Amino acid sequence: MFKKLLTSPLRLAIGWGAYPRFLGTVGVLMLVLLRVTIGWHFYSEGVDKKTGSWNAEPFMANASGPFAEHFHNMVPDREGFARLDIDLTKKHLAVYRERAGKHFGFDEDQQQQAQVAYVDAIKQIQYILDTNAQEIEEYNLGQARVRELREDSTRDGVSSLGDQRATIEAEWKRLARPALIGVDGVWTEYEKTVNDIAQGRLAKRGYFRLYKPGDDQVDPTRLALVNRWIPYFDLTVGICLMLGFLTPAVSLAAALFLFSVFLSQYPPTSGPGSTYYQLVESMACLVLAGTGAGRFAGLDSVLHALVRRCWPSKEHHNG
Repeated sequence: MFKKLLTSPLRLAIGWGAYPRFLGTVGVLMLVLLRVTIGWHFYSEGVDKKTGSWNAEPFMANASGPFAEHFHNMVPDREGFARLDIDLTKKHLAVYRERAGKHFGFDEDQQQQAQVAYVDAIKQIQYILDTNAQEIEEYNLGQARVRELREDSTRDGVSSLGDQRATIEAEWKRLARPALIGVDGVWTEYEKTVNDIAQGRLAKRGYFRLYKPGDDQVDPTRLALVNRWIPYFDLTVGICLMLGFLTPAVSLAAALFLFSVFLSQYPPTSGPGSTYYQLVESMACLVLAGTGAGRFAGLDSVLHALVRRCWPSKEHHNG
């Protein structure tokens, strides 16, 4: 009984029942290929996200469907008004400079270097805002109209009116996009410059992030956590599926993740950006979970054999 209690979590993770029946050699081979292919997809996505400059912010900022508000609330300054306000920007970047100095323990010379980086960043941002002043003014003026359209519930039930609202909002966002791209680039460079000033202290005290200005409802660190851990999630799922290790548990986690991606962009559009691909792959992950596909040419076969010593199958008893 004690052995069964100890091995219950492992049995759940590798598949509770016996081997699936009525699966021929071709069926088993197809399951193995499906498992390895999905595993490789997750692994390659994880590598790309880990080594590149992947950011979940655009995905969450543009989310639609039943969970749109939840995703939107994870994105600080989603519409960019704080970053387009030079006074708020000066205050925010100055606070970052001071906190970075305390974090790294800057001496007087390093504080001066941080001040130079701050002044340079503000000059660049001011130039970007001045260059795009007309578009920014139109963007600010259009805020009230877009808010009215979002709150107009009569458009939700009419497809043509809903499409019109989406078109108007897309055109409105397009006004500020060039300025926000430029400002974000300056913020990124400013963050890097301040961290580079730390030199040897950086390795000891860790990289100091510059978060976008949030409000009482948005914690900027939540998005940072997503950006940090999703690549590791992808890598873990990919490696486990390719090795056939804890396949049912890992496949269920992958299916839930992919299905959440599908729901975040509901209703899906056609074309390369469609989330139907995530829906199909999530269903494939459920197949892997339901069949315990890791028990075929995977490490789960070894674990399954060990568990079966504590949990003999009914067929074994009847025999």
